[in-house]
Amino acid sequence: MDGFALGRPALVCRWRLAGRALPLENRHLRALGRRLVAGGPVSKQLVAWAKQHIEWTLADGAARHPDGVLMLVLDEAGRAAMTVGPYEPLAVTTSSALAERAQLAAREAAETGVAPETLWVVRGDVLVAGCPIDQPLSGAASLVADLAKTTGVPVSREVDLARRVMNGDKDHDELLLVSDEHGVVPASDAAGPHARRLADGYARLLETTRRQQAGARRV
Repeated sequence: MDGFALGRPALVCRWRLAGRALPLENRHLRALGRRLVAGGPVSKQLVAWAKQHIEWTLADGAARHPDGVLMLVLDEAGRAAMTVGPYEPLAVTTSSALAERAQLAAREAAETGVAPETLWVVRGDVLVAGCPIDQPLSGAASLVADLAKTTGVPVSREVDLARRVMNGDKDHDELLLVSDEHGVVPASDAAGPHARRLADGYARLLETTRRQQAGARRV
């Protein structure tokens, strides 16, 4: 793009792809519209631009990395760019490592309004999200909340959950990270049936999207 120059990044969204498609497209775009950039809300025009580019150019743009990561970068002037890169799974998934990622995402949310990654725990039959009660959920987090609702699992929120886990709090039965990039990641040292069920549901969504896209390309 001759003459185009992106300024200092103010927001970077990283969304997981499957078969050159964006499985949580509508959820990600709704969350994008609730984010803040340079102190103001992301405009409806920018959300529409992102939707248009996903629908018109993503299939070709993701040819090299069909199961990669779509990155949307916004600068302080409201200009945006999209690119696709490879997906790399998390190398370390202990409770403390996942909590640290959630802490970093919470700091991002203090500026942008939405955390791209959140820590969740299971206590008994309750699923607890580590974020403020009034904070909009990311695309992946909204999926998990809806999956819990459809299976009758109560959901609550605790704002300082990640900090307490990093300080050694183990007042939970299971722990998982919910990420726009990595999906549902059960902690290697605190996995359980609820976390595995959510992770399996997310994996099925990716696989279903891949099959649908493969079928559409054969038609």
